[in-house]
Amino acid sequence: MKVWLLMVAMSLTAVQAKAERRLENPERGQVNYWRDAKFIPDPADSTGKRGKWQGWFHQENVDASKLAQGVIRARVEGRWQEFKVVELPQDFCEWNFSRRLEQLAEIKKMMAGDDAGMGGGRPEVAGPHNAIVASHGTKRKDSHFSINNAVKGTGWLPKPELLADRIALLKRTWDDPMPAKLALLESLYSKATDGFDLTKQVSLELYSNPGFETHTFLNQMVDAGVAVVFLDLPKSYELRCIVQMLHPDDPKLTEYEKQVVEYINLVHDYFHGQSPHRSIGVIYHVVQVFDNSPGKWRGQRIVPPKGQ
Repeated sequence: MKVWLLMVAMSLTAVQAKAERRLENPERGQVNYWRDAKFIPDPADSTGKRGKWQGWFHQENVDASKLAQGVIRARVEGRWQEFKVVELPQDFCEWNFSRRLEQLAEIKKMMAGDDAGMGGGRPEVAGPHNAIVASHGTKRKDSHFSINNAVKGTGWLPKPELLADRIALLKRTWDDPMPAKLALLESLYSKATDGFDLTKQVSLELYSNPGFETHTFLNQMVDAGVAVVFLDLPKSYELRCIVQMLHPDDPKLTEYEKQVVEYINLVHDYFHGQSPHRSIGVIYHVVQVFDNSPGKWRGQRIVPPKGQ
């Protein structure tokens, strides 16, 4: 019995040692933010190299407790500050939703076999979907600098009072054919300003886990202030945002935050296919908007208006 217990203990120690070695890889930061981190080896892999990570984190540098009053607190530039969230301006909304509708129409042409749709190639996702997120705060082990830029797929979040209904709608139509799903999205975008929260953009952190961390993730855990740029010439906008990351297994999430994570994952998988796991939800709370379009604006702040 003692021999058996000794063998079990040695096996567990070996597994733990392997997990610790994995945590030493250069694609991580200097600080461990993960709780209950564990590597689960794939039983079909005799080498023990394949498997999946478990674990969760809570972003400590953002306080969204006053969000209902239009205020968010965050640690930015080394100190806690209070920011007033703002609505995205009409010009941004008209550009974003009209371009999304155009892209949906092109996808429908492509699906129908129209060679003119998308130039006969893959669907276009630039413009309103692809945001360039600039962050800073800490160096990853493999980097000389803390500053980082990354392209993130972004979208809109329903207003809080509509969130549960939109989740139910996506679940109810989950198995519908793709043309029906595209028509549903078209209907939502056609009356978008009535249904979406104009103070936010949302995304997913698809890749970070206890064994691998994106530089964006690490920076945002240290400094919650980011710049989010959209480029779709002749239009270009820069949103200054407080970023809030929500891990689906974080026990500290509010009911609203749980719904947000569920919605972002659902709407992503609604078109991309069922993911094997739920990803980290990301909210970009807008606090300033700059118009970076060439010509008249050239990087001038438009929200809040200059002078305020």
